[in-house]
Amino acid sequence: MTQYLLSIYQPDGDTPAPEVLEPIMRDVTALADEIKAAGAWVFSAGLFPSSTATVVRPDALVTDGPFTEGKEHLGGLTVITAPDLDAALEWGRRMAVATTLPVEVRPCRDVTG
Repeated sequence: MTQYLLSIYQPDGDTPAPEVLEPIMRDVTALADEIKAAGAWVFSAGLFPSSTATVVRPDALVTDGPFTEGKEHLGGLTVITAPDLDAALEWGRRMAVATTLPVEVRPCRDVTG
């Protein structure tokens, strides 16, 4: 089976109010439990705000903040295994519904072999 990265993109700005965020987190947790029960879960992580990022460039220049200026940033990720792209896209679609945010689905290369 192939591993896929589900990247969750969120808008820059303040954290949503609890009455908005709590139902989203409930749905995300339920979906994560379902992915685990299906045996598809590999790894998940939420990320701190993009303002905490440090970028290292090949010329050894180190800068604070996100890689580029933008209106949204990578807010979290999940790595899953799926038999094919269609199955991975279905998990990605369900993640987008649960988070109410765009989710990029991308196959991972096997660099261990």
